[in-house]
Amino acid sequence: MQSIQEILILALCFCILIGVFSSPDPPLYVIDQRLNFYKTGTMMTDFSVETLGLYTDYYELSMSQGYLLSGKKDESSVFDYFFRTTPFEGGFLVFAGLADLLDALTAFRYSEENLNYLKRLGFHTSFIEYLKEFRFNGTIFSVREGELVFPNEPILRVEGNIIEAQLIETLVLNILNFESLIATKSFRIKLACGEKPFSDFGLRRAHGTGGIQATRAAIIGGASSTSNVQAGFLYDIPVSGTMAHSWVQSFGDELTAFREYVRFNPGNPILLVDTYDTLRSGIPNVIIVAKELEKSGHRLAGIRLDSGDLAYLSKKARTMLDTAGLPYVRILASNQLNEYVINSLFEQDSSIDGFGVGTELITGKPDASLDGVYKLALCNDIARMKISENIEKMTFPGRKSLYRYFDAEGNFFRDGILLEHENPDSCDFIYNPIYPDKWTRVAGLGRELLHQKVYENNEISQPLPDPLQCQKYLFSRAASLPPEHKRFIMPHIYKVGGSTELLNLRDQTRRKIGENFSEN
Repeated sequence: MQSIQEILILALCFCILIGVFSSPDPPLYVIDQRLNFYKTGTMMTDFSVETLGLYTDYYELSMSQGYLLSGKKDESSVFDYFFRTTPFEGGFLVFAGLADLLDALTAFRYSEENLNYLKRLGFHTSFIEYLKEFRFNGTIFSVREGELVFPNEPILRVEGNIIEAQLIETLVLNILNFESLIATKSFRIKLACGEKPFSDFGLRRAHGTGGIQATRAAIIGGASSTSNVQAGFLYDIPVSGTMAHSWVQSFGDELTAFREYVRFNPGNPILLVDTYDTLRSGIPNVIIVAKELEKSGHRLAGIRLDSGDLAYLSKKARTMLDTAGLPYVRILASNQLNEYVINSLFEQDSSIDGFGVGTELITGKPDASLDGVYKLALCNDIARMKISENIEKMTFPGRKSLYRYFDAEGNFFRDGILLEHENPDSCDFIYNPIYPDKWTRVAGLGRELLHQKVYENNEISQPLPDPLQCQKYLFSRAASLPPEHKRFIMPHIYKVGGSTELLNLRDQTRRKIGENFSEN
């Protein structure tokens, strides 16, 4: 897997190319095949090890400068990453983006050019000096990538001095929110597809170069392959594709177009049959070409339907292909698919063997974003929390651990949030954080600690799984999530509770903050 910093600077490519081809001077940039950029001026800069310290929001820098100038730079802190609302009105979130985040953190520092820019923005000289040697040397604990998680759980915990933990907030949210959203959409599509495969066809509809990370997340969520060749190269994931209508249109007739395509692509070709007329032209011409392929020792892999009534056309196409002695030719479908459309196609007994899903997958439609947040929970060993008139938006203070409890059949039963120092053997009950009179007895149940240390001292602590390994882990975990939490319509809410000690700390912290209001 290639470095995330390579991906993050892909957007610069377009600006660079404009400069190369519009300038009368010799090109300042050379682009190699692995998307490393080299500036050939007086200072050589290898973008494969370029700095990402500016990949942040302005207020992260202004706050961090304030921490430094007010003497708070060495204060310890703990931040939690969590989300409040499951996307797509569903019952779960697929956690994704961890490997990309940790890879990016190794490059979160500041070059001389970066620092000169910050000087021009007016940042204080002492802050600029501080950033010269900046590295994120904090510690991160996280659930595994591909894990199923639920609202208000501390999915990822960041520990470090207040400046380093604050500066990375935007990067954490940018990567984890986006990839988790797309991975969740992808898994919902996989639930609809069942055993039948689907491929990510979304790059052309993606939000710029975010399509690279979106494809990675789509694979984690269940896509079997992608049309995105760049993502395939960077992440070593399977790539696949068929043909476009333009290929057929570029020839004088459809049959010639099909013959020429399989002539140059004899290995498992898939033909697009709806350029003119699916049943009167596309399928009859496919049958001719498939029979010709058989004589040459090859087989046609499949056809693709990209318009019209997909259920009706797939059944008619299946009948025609089977009658012609071509039962092995698969029928694939695309065209604005999502989990609900795919469910409907199965309800109509369609003869579709696989799907290509684009826009709705790669953009996370209809949600477009995940409401993941990053909140301070501890500062200088003093509990901190966000107060709100809405109790659902109050945060949990303190350094916390996340446990999963299992029922007698080994299925997910409850998740429990405990203070990190608590002995889980002594926690017999967990309580609803909003209605604490509602509780669940967890004594004697099987459990597992979901957090593991993944980053420490500017290094990734352990080898991280690739996207296909994350997918395999997700599937294994999903098998233990009861089906009522996986349904699309009004899924059952998975219960997450806090320990007595955690809820007491929240109430004590809240009262203390309220006392400060009274004093003022």
